[in-house]
Amino acid sequence: MKVTKPLRRAAALALLPAWAAAQGTAPLEINYGYPTVDHVNVYVAQDLGLFEKAGLKPNFFTFQSGAPLLAALKSESLDVVTAGLGLAFALGQKIPLTILYWNSNDALGEGLVVEAKSAVRSVQDIAKAQKVGAATGTCAQVALVEMAKKAGVDYAKLNVVNIPAPLLRNALASGSVDAGIAWAPYSVALEAEGYRVVAWDPEYTPMGGLCPRMTGVRPEFLKRHPDVGQKLLQVDAMAAEAVAKNPQLAVDAIVKRLGLPVPVAKATLERMYQKRPTYAQQVDPASPYSLTAKGGGLAQVLFLSMQALHEAGAIPQPLPMAAIDAALDPSALKAHVAAARAK
Repeated sequence: MKVTKPLRRAAALALLPAWAAAQGTAPLEINYGYPTVDHVNVYVAQDLGLFEKAGLKPNFFTFQSGAPLLAALKSESLDVVTAGLGLAFALGQKIPLTILYWNSNDALGEGLVVEAKSAVRSVQDIAKAQKVGAATGTCAQVALVEMAKKAGVDYAKLNVVNIPAPLLRNALASGSVDAGIAWAPYSVALEAEGYRVVAWDPEYTPMGGLCPRMTGVRPEFLKRHPDVGQKLLQVDAMAAEAVAKNPQLAVDAIVKRLGLPVPVAKATLERMYQKRPTYAQQVDPASPYSLTAKGGGLAQVLFLSMQALHEAGAIPQPLPMAAIDAALDPSALKAHVAAARAK
């Protein structure tokens, strides 16, 4: 029987615990935090015990919003974190953080949602909305700023209501707003109910979207455990391979954590997960997902995101590009890609 590269890689990773035991190395304990959203690979890895296979012993902590997650990072209660623009806020607050890789481009699942009969038929009609729901300090507000630019509208003249995506359905149903920015899975759920998604973020935002989800590590923890980035990527790769073989693993994982209907979970996966940034794209300097391009790729995405939040008045000053570049560390990605290509 011919042994394929994915099978060889899976077999090699499966031997990690035995190798560690033979070397007398105990699993590395990590405190891992993330907001409660659709973290497909993290959830599948939990269900399949993939962290343990990579020699990690995780303690998981979930957060309903970014503020307590940032507080946990600041207090050094967390070692590893997977989140969106909250990581950029951490850098803005001078919380030490090293960003290792993308998990997904969440802009793919975020869009402008309206009632089916709304006069807002395109991005150019955004000024026709009486009230627009968009959560302050999030990708939704970033998207609305960019939408206003695209439509030639002064953002300050829009009547923006601070409503997070999970509450947008009730706000639309009650007439509190007649339009709003929702991220997945809420955007997908609203569309399934008959609400209309006028446009998805990549249709009007730069760089294919300004809403990255990333994994980062405290620099001091990374210094003490320099191989933790590669171990986390091993987990991510094993989870991706498992989902590729059996997508139902991902559906079940999301339904279990978020209580979504199965059709909504499937639609969310189709919209976002199947188009997530590849490791090769993340080490390619020419890619919009690059961690290796100084001032480009992910650095530019984060810079533009925080610039938009500054323009909206959500943060007092934009995040300097130098601070972003200094926080990106592609070394684990490079090692992972090189090892995969060598097999």
